[in-house]
Amino acid sequence: MFTLHASGVGGGIAIGRARVLHRPGQEIPEYALEPGRVDSEVARLREAFARARAALEKIRGELPDDVPEEVAPFLGIQLMILEDRAMLENPAEIIRERRINAEAALDRHAANLDKFFREMRDPYLSGKSADVAQVIQRVQGELLEEAGAPAADGAGLPGDAAAGEIIVADDLTPADAVELKRRRISAFITNLGGPISHTAILARGMRIPAIVGMRGATRWLRSGDLLVIDGRRGVALVNPDAPALAAYERRREKILRRAQELDSLRDAEAVTLDGEEVSLLVNIELPEEAAECAAQNARGVGLYRTEFLFMNREGMPGEDEQFEIYADVLARARRPVTIRTLDLGGDKRARGGHAAASPALGRRAIRLSLHDVGMFKPQLRAIYRASALGPARIMAPMVTNMEELNQLFALLAEVRLELGRDGCDFNPHTPVGGMIEVPAAAVAADLFAHKLDFLSIGTNDLIQYTLAIDRVDDEVNYLYDPLHPSVLRLIKNTIDAGKNAGIPVSMCGEMAGDSAYTRILLGMGLREFSMDPASLLEVKRQIRLSDAAKLGRPVAEMLRTPDPERLRQMAADLNR
Repeated sequence: MFTLHASGVGGGIAIGRARVLHRPGQEIPEYALEPGRVDSEVARLREAFARARAALEKIRGELPDDVPEEVAPFLGIQLMILEDRAMLENPAEIIRERRINAEAALDRHAANLDKFFREMRDPYLSGKSADVAQVIQRVQGELLEEAGAPAADGAGLPGDAAAGEIIVADDLTPADAVELKRRRISAFITNLGGPISHTAILARGMRIPAIVGMRGATRWLRSGDLLVIDGRRGVALVNPDAPALAAYERRREKILRRAQELDSLRDAEAVTLDGEEVSLLVNIELPEEAAECAAQNARGVGLYRTEFLFMNREGMPGEDEQFEIYADVLARARRPVTIRTLDLGGDKRARGGHAAASPALGRRAIRLSLHDVGMFKPQLRAIYRASALGPARIMAPMVTNMEELNQLFALLAEVRLELGRDGCDFNPHTPVGGMIEVPAAAVAADLFAHKLDFLSIGTNDLIQYTLAIDRVDDEVNYLYDPLHPSVLRLIKNTIDAGKNAGIPVSMCGEMAGDSAYTRILLGMGLREFSMDPASLLEVKRQIRLSDAAKLGRPVAEMLRTPDPERLRQMAADLNR
């Protein structure tokens, strides 16, 4: 028996036999073209893209009713990538310039894109590399199959994959997720991915235990190995002995009972034992996910990321296109929606953008938006127009100083004046808030609180900037610690600043959706949590089992404790 560790997602425990999908990289043929064959080779590439698009559209059109709602949007993203002109034209240009076959040109284009994504340090956007790689793999499969080579691996699960098996693969596509559900696969492990990759989101949506980012899993594991997958802790036991197996079987039964209890909380209010009401909101990325707000009985959308509108396309989305999408999100959510303005720049680049020397410290988020007003104003106009159709809120990412806020308010006033002159309906009193995600903003949160209508703590970046570590760098991400005294003090300072100014403070980072921190945050005074929809019921359960009045004193003691081991023990005691 031995154990493997990586990022656990999906929750729960699965026990079953491994089915290892060996998907080694295929050898891509490369050969020179006669001058007269260049145009026909470009046409061959176009036809492969068209066939790949048709195959994905067929899968999306035949989705079973019981697959997670996230599958269709993720398939939609891959279709958007296939329809991106640059995705086709760049390898076509390589064919013309180098006079090589389509497979080789597409492979070179894939290498360029891989380098582009490896330069990114934001896990949200670096996770998009999986979609691009899967799309290219699908097109490559069409080309190779037409040429008489074996089809590209990854086009689906093996036909004899059986219910109860645990799939071990390099990565899984949204199309694979359909098969996972159809075959009733009990769990999966992937070499690639992270806790916020699409593969992880699908695992949570399907409530299937999974471990992602376990590099080398397809080498270490063998088909037929007995596996125990702990999706919460990110632990895989390989060929466990009888006592270990029995212990996990007992834990699995306990988790199943808790899952049934959680489902019964869907319509219950998030109220502590001593009567404190807590607002639970959801984070979304795609318009289709807004329906989860009502489905989970959340109070609203605490974070709607708008970056997907600006990526994998030539040019910027226009005002009308954005207005229609924001209006759709408001209609689907049927509750207040906090729309975060564009968080691109630095390592988050739209097509054609340039990387900063230090991406996380470069011109990004609100800095980029205020620098490029021609891009920013259409988004603000679209949000204001959508505010006439439902309760929208505007949230600026990565606010750092008062000068930025003054520029933002001047621009908002200008937009309101223009919309009034244009005869557009909008809510002039749309709340405006800011994300506190850099230490400078958290330290000076009282200054920001007096200028804004609400604050939202983005713990992912706040922890990263505070501790000077890159949370996607394998060499230092073990230092990523939400319980670091400096992090806890910055969070408390922000919550107190909002309370003193009489404005709401929410938290929309990963910490908000982890029930291990719920009581600590309640003890600090946080009363708005925004998270992945799959985490909401577990956090609600923890809230309903907590006495907020009794949490203040132990949390205050935690804030005075310098010893990390002691802090972790105090956090564990608080959750008992």
